[in-house]
Amino acid sequence: MIYPFIAVVKKEIGSVLRDRTIVISILIQLFIASFSSGLLLGMLSLYDADTIMRFSGEGIRVGVVGKADDPLASLLTERGLNIQTFPTLIEAQSAFYSGEVLALVDAPQNADGLIEVKLYLPDSDTISSLIRMVIQEPLKQYENYLRAERGIEVRYTDLNGKPATSFEFVYSVLIPMLMFFPAFVAGSMSIDMITEEVENKTLQTLLSAPLTVSGMIGAKITSAVTLAIVQCAVWLTLLQMNGIDIQNKAWILLLALVVAGITSTSASITAAFLQDRERSQFIFSLLLLAGVSIGTMLNLSPITTISRLAVGDAYTSGWHVMVFAAFFSVLYFLLLRTARRLMH
Repeated sequence: MIYPFIAVVKKEIGSVLRDRTIVISILIQLFIASFSSGLLLGMLSLYDADTIMRFSGEGIRVGVVGKADDPLASLLTERGLNIQTFPTLIEAQSAFYSGEVLALVDAPQNADGLIEVKLYLPDSDTISSLIRMVIQEPLKQYENYLRAERGIEVRYTDLNGKPATSFEFVYSVLIPMLMFFPAFVAGSMSIDMITEEVENKTLQTLLSAPLTVSGMIGAKITSAVTLAIVQCAVWLTLLQMNGIDIQNKAWILLLALVVAGITSTSASITAAFLQDRERSQFIFSLLLLAGVSIGTMLNLSPITTISRLAVGDAYTSGWHVMVFAAFFSVLYFLLLRTARRLMH
């Protein structure tokens, strides 16, 4: 039984490597990973606050509680924002809720002499993100002003490390993208492998070997997952060669393998039910988009887990990976129950 299984795995890997489209997609991923520092710089340029201010700075109306000559209001004005000052918080809130200003900044001083900056933002996530982006620098300058006023000196030249924005992008976007994109491709490949046997009517010939339907599908999933995990290992190596420090590499690779198994198994179940390449690919794409969207809203998701593993989060361990492995096991059991549909 093991030899026919290995033979099918070799056959599928060989056919994939002969497919120019898939090879080109792998080379594109290789290019992205090998120039991750350049990709990082290019993506961050999309979030350039100075560019935003040049084109829409005057249209961003921000209310400030305090006097017109308040240092915070002056710093925001120098940034190019349209600032309106209010003597009291009640008046400022009235203007904010009526839409006269898009955001509101209040910096009251408590009984201990400490100043706590409060920022009121609109409900729109897009506008809120834009405002947070453009007022970061003035708020940092105001923080330095308050430190200097209290005789506190911070020597920024002694601080090491990369900017927070680049850190967030690398560990929240770049690493998950490179680890999970091969898994998505593996799912699509699994559909092609299975539906090709059905459409070409070669399934019965393949099963003439001492191999069950479940074993045949398992071999095809294994070949797709093998290619995915090899890619992930190469991407991790290239990222480290680019100077990106990645923790828990073994758990990251295991999670990438599990996710590739989940996508391949889901795709195989879809192919077993529909037995048509185009419809199976379409339904799988919809399920994939829905799964990713739902995953981003959950506290425990593959994207969040792989990001936390990469940074070495003390509260994230292999037990989190085991949760997804258990889900993979349930999904694979469901596949074994539905694989018989291919015989009809």
